[in-house]
Amino acid sequence: ASAMIKRYVGLGNALNATALNATGTRYVCLLSASELNTIDSNSLKLVSLNPSACSELTKDILYAKAKRAFSDQHYLPAYYEHIEPYLGGAPGVDLKALSKDNVNMKVSTLMKLRRDSLMSLTPSEVQGLLGVNLGDLEKWQNKSPIQEWVQMQKQSELDELHVGLTGGTQEGYMNIVTPKFQSPSSASLGPVAMMLHLLPALLISFLMMSVLS
Repeated sequence: ASAMIKRYVGLGNALNATALNATGTRYVCLLSASELNTIDSNSLKLVSLNPSACSELTKDILYAKAKRAFSDQHYLPAYYEHIEPYLGGAPGVDLKALSKDNVNMKVSTLMKLRRDSLMSLTPSEVQGLLGVNLGDLEKWQNKSPIQEWVQMQKQSELDELHVGLTGGTQEGYMNIVTPKFQSPSSASLGPVAMMLHLLPALLISFLMMSVLS
């Protein structure tokens, strides 16, 4: 299938709506970055694709094209319906803007977002995205990547969602990183041994000075 698509494009044929409908979602994932970039954004208005199972690069390219294709409907309720299948390639900044539009995203869609995009969202932004579906989040809190997202949030902010999410960072918690020391070389063992040998005498001298003073 990949060879046939490559041959089709190589002959100068465009990946227009007719070609994309014939290719379908299954084979869209086989397109290379250069082939994807030949797709006219407006063609996505006439096809029904769901690239959620494609590679990250494919999802990124198709999201950018879908965003451009439906940009004239950005402030209409239909915009989210059109853009939702492509959100797996959406950057965090676009999701933050979308959280203000009452889109009522499903948790299953939230889980398919780009990992870096999901991790950049605050609890209030996730609340804005999910809307009426916020209560479903608790059912998924022990599954990746929702579990990792929960662990990155402050528990106090998760509590404000009132949906029973647990596992966030407690107030005052600090990650302590244990420093790594290099093993002393044989050349440095001599001074160390000498210091250990003199340590008792030094301690006794210190105590004597403390008593006399």
